[in-house]
Amino acid sequence: MGLRIYQVDAFTDKPFKGNPAAVCILPEARDETWMRNVAREMNLSETAFLVRQEDGFDLRWFTPAVEVELCGHATLASAHILWEIGLLGPRERARFHTQSGLLTAERRGDEIELSFPATPPSPTDIPPGLPEAFGITPKSFGKSTYDYLVEVESEEAVRSLAPDFGKLKTLEIRGVMVTSEASSAAYDFVSRFFAPRAGIDEDPVTGSAHCCLGPFWAERLGKNELVGYQASARGGIVRVRVAGDRVHLGGRAVTVLRADLLDA
Repeated sequence: MGLRIYQVDAFTDKPFKGNPAAVCILPEARDETWMRNVAREMNLSETAFLVRQEDGFDLRWFTPAVEVELCGHATLASAHILWEIGLLGPRERARFHTQSGLLTAERRGDEIELSFPATPPSPTDIPPGLPEAFGITPKSFGKSTYDYLVEVESEEAVRSLAPDFGKLKTLEIRGVMVTSEASSAAYDFVSRFFAPRAGIDEDPVTGSAHCCLGPFWAERLGKNELVGYQASARGGIVRVRVAGDRVHLGGRAVTVLRADLLDA
């Protein structure tokens, strides 16, 4: 018997939708090279590694290419697994110690709500090559702690993007989120997220991007509770509640795979 690993589709209640993440709960910390190798083997946008502590879990996230400082969907997937396999009680809060500080997760009805730091965008100059990489003229432009935010005119413009990933990869930043107000009453805003420099051409549903999108659209639309739809091929829904310097991200998750790492 090897080390159990799970694959969870996050920000969805349907298998094969949302954003898949691998979750690996370790009996003790492992070296970074091993975690990078496992993440490359899983070949998902993120693999989460957890180690139990007295007051929660240490949590790290790896793409197939790099370690990242903040990841929403793999945190949602981790909390889902901790409750599903009984490492946390049904009403117990999940506490994660990460490079971005303490993150928490709670069950709220059928959903899980994450508490993350808000990363609102600040105005900045558009870097050379970005408009050409997307073939667009931004309506507005900003930069969060980790990514660029590009606002475009319409949901149709977001959905029809076909970026040049080679050009995007030259930008010295984790990723680029492109967003607009939603044309449907079902959502407040739509977005897509591209991070080829981190080894992910397009991320299906990006929780950490909503730490920026939430404050951005809360100010634009004049309300602190919003629903975002990430319009990737898989698609996913993120409920956002902005509360000062925190953003609460709500969504569902479903386990699609349980397996054993034999070389563990």
